[in-house]
Amino acid sequence: MKAAYYEAKGPAREVLRVGERPLPQPAAGEVRVRVHVSAVNPSDTKARGGARVKEMPFPVVIPHQDGAGVIDAVGAGVDAVRVGQRVWVYEANLNRPFGTAAQYTCVPAHKAVTLPGKVDFTIGACMGIPAMTAHRCVFADGTLEGKTVLVHGGAGAVGYYAVQFAKLGGSARVIATVSRAEQAERAREAGADALINYRSEDVSARVGEICGTQAAIDRVVDVAFGANLATNLAVLRPSGVIATYSSDAVPEPKLPFWQLLFKDVTVRFVLVYAMPAQAHAEAAAFITDALERGVLKHQIHRVFTLDEIVAAHEATETMANVGKVLVRVD
Repeated sequence: MKAAYYEAKGPAREVLRVGERPLPQPAAGEVRVRVHVSAVNPSDTKARGGARVKEMPFPVVIPHQDGAGVIDAVGAGVDAVRVGQRVWVYEANLNRPFGTAAQYTCVPAHKAVTLPGKVDFTIGACMGIPAMTAHRCVFADGTLEGKTVLVHGGAGAVGYYAVQFAKLGGSARVIATVSRAEQAERAREAGADALINYRSEDVSARVGEICGTQAAIDRVVDVAFGANLATNLAVLRPSGVIATYSSDAVPEPKLPFWQLLFKDVTVRFVLVYAMPAQAHAEAAAFITDALERGVLKHQIHRVFTLDEIVAAHEATETMANVGKVLVRVD
């Protein structure tokens, strides 16, 4: 089969290759998926670049966690009725050497989720990490009815879905932060009730103007935990929640214990790879239902070919794009 792969960590142009690799066979409890579209996530490029772990986990790695395609074979213990099913795939590369940047990949059967027939494979590949992360951030701490939610980075891969989920699953009032006009347009499209440009406006002051009081936020979905912590503490109501999935700008923030304590703040750290099985199942069910009903919006920056895998990784690493970077494999 044709696949993208690397045998050492480093810059995309130095280590990524495209060539023939052995066709994988599904083990017991697994399905094999003929991949049509593979998605590039920041965690994929960071893993390839050695951002946190320098050593290779396996001699050869085919990257990418997420994708979409058709099941063409099943392992022992998996009902053969699944052959021919259209699916979206998540965590294909988690603790495994071969992800979705290939014509075929094998995953545990539950990680190949039914993709409604009317939904394109490019949309299916957008699910996985960003949508499941958004679901956990939005719903892990109870109902959103009557709540006000602040989504930092409302046009980002996770934030864009978090805005939509907060509206779909609880009719919450949603305030989203953005940094430029294009992002504001996307966050508004997702359903944000109010927008704040964090580069040109004081976020906490604007929350006060929008809500009539500064400490008005019940739940925060945060892409930059360390950088936003002081703001979040200013705008959170007592017993509010910060659900955070990244802190790249300030990777090791110092926690202001007493401020957090006096407001009875819950800080939920969300890592999709460490989520309990029940959380994965709930997210998959919610996402699939929303896809079936056609109520989700999606943003795609560009679809590359497998031979353009280097450019796809570099486009993801620029962080300037609005929308998902995808790789068409079929």
